[in-house]
Amino acid sequence: MTSKHSVAFIEQALVKVFSRGDRTIESVADDLNVNHHTLRYWMKNKSVRDGGAKPVQEKRPQDWTAEEQLTALQETHGLSDEALQAWCREHGIFAHHLNSWKAAFCAQGKEPSAGAREMRTLKDENAKLKRDLDRKEKALAEAAALLVLQKKFRALWEDEEK
Repeated sequence: MTSKHSVAFIEQALVKVFSRGDRTIESVADDLNVNHHTLRYWMKNKSVRDGGAKPVQEKRPQDWTAEEQLTALQETHGLSDEALQAWCREHGIFAHHLNSWKAAFCAQGKEPSAGAREMRTLKDENAKLKRDLDRKEKALAEAAALLVLQKKFRALWEDEEK
């Protein structure tokens, strides 16, 4: 039975799992799209640390800050496809992460963010509710004044009748 994973992939997977920090082996296996039993088998049969290689502390793509993402986009701009893939392997990300980061940066300049739109909607709604509240308070004050006047009017008529 032949292995469907290359030796280079297995070595990179082992580096990633040995430098996982407090993450579980299952989460690393999910990131690599490999069964966690297979990853444990690789760990048992071959150790990256035996080769003297220091495990690299890699971050997940969602852990990259916006500044790091921008730096990565600048470093990879204009690279050939093969060089881009090599850079991605070296930094523990995939090319599609770079594409999504680029799209996110481009979208920021073109249209207001969803948060800004939502904030504007909430401010408009708040202003409308304040106007309605003011109108209802005035109507309530007018109704209370009319009730007081009505009571005084009845009291005056009752006094005149007596």
